[in-house]
Amino acid sequence: MSLPPIDALVFDVLGTLVDEPAGIRAGIRELAPSLDDPGVEQLLSLWQQHIEREQRRILDGVRPYLTSDHLDLEAARLVADAVGVDAPDAVAALVQSGRRLPPWPDTVAGLARFAERFPLIGLSNASRTALLGLNAHAGLRWHQALSAEDARTYKPDPAVYQLAVTVSGRPPERLLMVAAHAWDLRGAQRLGLRTAYVARPVGDPPTSSDGFDLHADDLADLAAQLDQV
Repeated sequence: MSLPPIDALVFDVLGTLVDEPAGIRAGIRELAPSLDDPGVEQLLSLWQQHIEREQRRILDGVRPYLTSDHLDLEAARLVADAVGVDAPDAVAALVQSGRRLPPWPDTVAGLARFAERFPLIGLSNASRTALLGLNAHAGLRWHQALSAEDARTYKPDPAVYQLAVTVSGRPPERLLMVAAHAWDLRGAQRLGLRTAYVARPVGDPPTSSDGFDLHADDLADLAAQLDQV
């Protein structure tokens, strides 16, 4: 396996280590208990599409930078409006569901295994406050957790990946970015980081044109591959 020496692992968080849709679904069900499954999925899609669209508008310079807290509040208000709920406490509770995200079954043990060999850096589009909450809820253990808020932009802007490079004090090719989203890995790749795709049910799979360094079925598979490097 031709991979240069790796000095630190950089992990995407949302979707890669925690099941983001599951947490938001739970919040929607609390907001509107009478909704059937298709109704919940429709509102989940409304939330996700808003976040993706507004982050893209910020990246394109159409909208000034706003933290993920602000965008989550906008998304929660859209969802609440769709079911006729206008109580501020209910909207606030829905926002909090975006910080109560369950880890994937292999996440906690996987991070512990990686930490025996590498410094671990979390790198998330979540705000500092949101990242603190979801790390605590999911039991994620880091040597350093970084928020895109520190770069006042969102992945895949190179400035976000530069945060990990700067903190590590190592050249980008000595860092391995781990994510379940091909778009995220492409962004890291453009700055020179090595890349590892981990399959998740909610991820963005690679295309035939992607050339990531490693492909893993889960974190245990990734650890086994790294043991061979």
